[in-house]
Amino acid sequence: MHAQFKPKYDQQGLLTAVAIDAASKAVLMVAFMDAEALAATRATGFAHFYSRSRGRLWKKGESSGNVLRIQRILVDCDQDTLLLECVPAGPACHTGAQSCFFSELDGEVLRPVTT
Repeated sequence: MHAQFKPKYDQQGLLTAVAIDAASKAVLMVAFMDAEALAATRATGFAHFYSRSRGRLWKKGESSGNVLRIQRILVDCDQDTLLLECVPAGPACHTGAQSCFFSELDGEVLRPVTT
């Protein structure tokens, strides 16, 4: 069965995008895409997102060089979340960590974990 791609953007015009490492399947980061970011990602093969804090389109790695090359885009059943299978060119997190998910909640304390 083939269905038409009709993304369901939220009230702010955004989709949730989860980036994972295509090889290891480790979660790298979670960000948001508007229609422009999704179009740029599809056109270039590199992850683009909508920065809520800057209020603009940004290419992941535009200043650091740590881009995410897209291998495949999976769409959830509601078409409101995308799973980006990526090949990272360096750390995915702006802190320099491989993944943005490097802390575990232990009670009220965050403890470092290896991802």
